[in-house]
Amino acid sequence: MKTLKISFIMLAAATLFGSMLPETNQKTELAVETETGEIKGKITNKATGDPIAFANIAAEDALGNTVAGTTSDMVGNYSIKSIKAGTYNITASFVGYRKITIEKVSVTAGSTTRLNIKMEAENIQLDAVEVTEHKTPVAANEEALSTRIISYDKTRTKKDSKRSYNRTTIQSGYAPAHYGNITGGTYYNQNFNTESYDHIIENDFKEVKVNPLSTFSIDVDAASYANVRRFINQGQTPPKDAVRIEEMINYFGYDYPQPDGEHPFEIYTEIANCPWNTSNKLVHIGIQGQKIETENLPSSNIVFLIDVSGSMQSYNKLPLLKKSFRLLVNQMRQKDRVAIVVYAGAAGLVLESTPGSQKDKILAAIDRLRAGGSTAGGAGIKLAYKVALENFIKEGNNRIVLATDGDFNIGASSNGDMVTLIEEKRKSGVFLTVLGYGMGNYKDSKMEQISNAGNGNYAYIDNIMEAKKVLVNEMGGTMFTIAKDVKIQIEFNPEKVASYKLIGYENRLLNEEDFNDDTKDAGELGSGHTVTALYEIVPVGAEEEVRPKVDPLRYQQNNVSEEMAFGNELMTVKFRYKHPKEEVSKLIVHHLMDEDNTLENTSENFKFSAAVAEFGLLLRGSKFKGNSSYAQVAQLARAGKGKDENGYRSEFIRLVEMNELASK
Repeated sequence: MKTLKISFIMLAAATLFGSMLPETNQKTELAVETETGEIKGKITNKATGDPIAFANIAAEDALGNTVAGTTSDMVGNYSIKSIKAGTYNITASFVGYRKITIEKVSVTAGSTTRLNIKMEAENIQLDAVEVTEHKTPVAANEEALSTRIISYDKTRTKKDSKRSYNRTTIQSGYAPAHYGNITGGTYYNQNFNTESYDHIIENDFKEVKVNPLSTFSIDVDAASYANVRRFINQGQTPPKDAVRIEEMINYFGYDYPQPDGEHPFEIYTEIANCPWNTSNKLVHIGIQGQKIETENLPSSNIVFLIDVSGSMQSYNKLPLLKKSFRLLVNQMRQKDRVAIVVYAGAAGLVLESTPGSQKDKILAAIDRLRAGGSTAGGAGIKLAYKVALENFIKEGNNRIVLATDGDFNIGASSNGDMVTLIEEKRKSGVFLTVLGYGMGNYKDSKMEQISNAGNGNYAYIDNIMEAKKVLVNEMGGTMFTIAKDVKIQIEFNPEKVASYKLIGYENRLLNEEDFNDDTKDAGELGSGHTVTALYEIVPVGAEEEVRPKVDPLRYQQNNVSEEMAFGNELMTVKFRYKHPKEEVSKLIVHHLMDEDNTLENTSENFKFSAAVAEFGLLLRGSKFKGNSSYAQVAQLARAGKGKDENGYRSEFIRLVEMNELASK
C-alpha cells in the first residue's frame, strides 16, 4: 500500500504540470515522469523545534541553477515533486534565518527522499524599502528602482523581552514578508497567517409564491478555483469562505454555441434530475460571449501595476509574477502599448508607455524589479490610472493589470476606502484586471472587491501553467471586455416550481429592482467568455425537507395567467448588458420549458458543471449537499470531460481523487 500511495502522489504531481497538454500526449508525459522522484520533509527552528511556515526550498544542480522549488506549508511540511532522478544541492531560506544548503542529496526514480531541515535564527533582518518615483524613463542598463533600504539589528533573549536597534544602511537584500508595528521599526512574525476571505452566507431555498424573482450579477472570475487547487495540492482543506462555487464552475470553458444574432451572446438552458438530491431538479443556464480573435482585437493601452513590497519576495510571488508578465508581453502587438508602475513604500513609474513591438525594452524593465518594503497600494493605483489616462486610446482597450498578494497596509488601506477609490476611477473608461499571487498573507477579500469595483476580472496565479491559461490561452476574455454591467433575472412559474436555490453567486446578488436600473453596477464579460449558473429547484408537489416553511401571504394573490398555469413553461431567463462604451442596457429574454430528463441524457456541459458544483458543496460542508460524495463527483466529471484539449477537466478529476484520499 505504501508503494501505491507514493505512485499516486507522483502521478498527481506530474500531471498537474504536464497534463495541460491535449490528451493524445498523456502517454508521453507519463513515460517521462517514471524517471522522477520526490524530496519531502519538514522545516523547523533548530533551537525550538517549531515549524517554519512559508520557507523557500529549492533544488539546485551542480552549476547552481534552480531546477525546482516550493514553500513549506503552515506546519512546516514541504514537498518537491516530479524532480528528475539525480543529485542536487537543497537550499532553504527564510527571512530571519540563516540560509542553509544540504549538498549532494540523491533522488531516485520512483522513490521519495526524506530530508528534514533545521534552520538557525539570525539577528539581522531587512525592511523598509522605499521606491522613489522616476520623472524620466530609465536606461536599459540602469537599475529600474531607486531604493533606500534601512535595517535594524534586532536581538532578543528568552530572559529579556526588550529589543535593541542599531540603524544601518545597506545596499540590497531580502525584506520581511509580513510586518507588525513596534517602536522604532517593523518586525517579522514567522508564525502568522493573515490570509483573509469574505464570509459567505450560503443561499437558502426561496419559495416562489413569495420570491418569484432571482436577480444576480454575472461572475466570470476564476480565482477561487485556482486558490482551492493550491490548498488541495498542499494537502490542506481550503477555508470554507475561500470556496466560491460560481467561480469554480466558471473556471472551465463550456461548449456553448457561438452567437449568430443581433446580440453578441447566446443563452443555453438545460434541466434534469439533481445528482445529489434526485427528488429535485437541476437547471443549467449557460451564456456564451462572442469570441473575437486576438489579431482582430482593438489596440490596447495597458498599465502593469506591480506590487514590489517586501511581502512579494517569495518564489511564488514576484518571481512567478515576472514570468507571467513575460508571457503576456510576448502576446503584445505593434499597435498595443505597455507601461509599468510599481509600488512599495511609494509609487513609481518604471517604464513609460511603450509600443508592444519593443519587447526587449519592456522585458528588461520587468526583469529589474525587486521586492522590498511596505505597501502603498492606494498611491500605486492612483498613479496607474493617471498613466492610463495620459495614454488613453479612444476606441481601444484601456486597462490596468494589478498584480499583488493584496497586502495593502499603507495609504488607502481599508477595503471601503480602496473600493471607493476604484469606483471613482472606473468612470474614466479604464478597466481593471486583478491577478493574485502567493500565500500566507494573501488578501482574497480585498482583491475580489477591487476587481468588482473596477469593471474588471480577478484570477489567482498559483503556477506558470495558470499564468499561461489566463494571459495566453484566454487573453481575449481576460483583457478585452465585450459587455459591462451584465445582469441575469429569473422568474419562476409557481405552478411548476415550489422553491429554488441559486448555487453560488452569494456576493453577486442584486435586488429585483436593480435589474432594470442602468445605474447599478454589475459584472463584465470578456471576448469568448462563458457564464454558467445552476439552480436547484423543488417541483410543485415534491416532498422535500429543505423546502422552506413560509406562512401564506394575506394581501397578495397568485397572478399566473391561465395560459401559463396550464402551459409547460418552467421559468423565464432575462439578460441585460451594456456595450462597454454605452450607458443604456439591452435586454434578451429566453424561456425554459419543463421536461423529465435523466442525468444520463444531459450534455457534457451539464454533467461537468454539476460535478464542480457538487464538489464545492462538499468542500463548503453545505447543509444542502444531500447525497453528495467524492465518488459521484468524479463519476459525473468523467462523464462530462469531453475533448478537454488543455487538460483542465482531467486535472479537476485528479483533485477530486486526491481530496477523497486525503479525507479518509
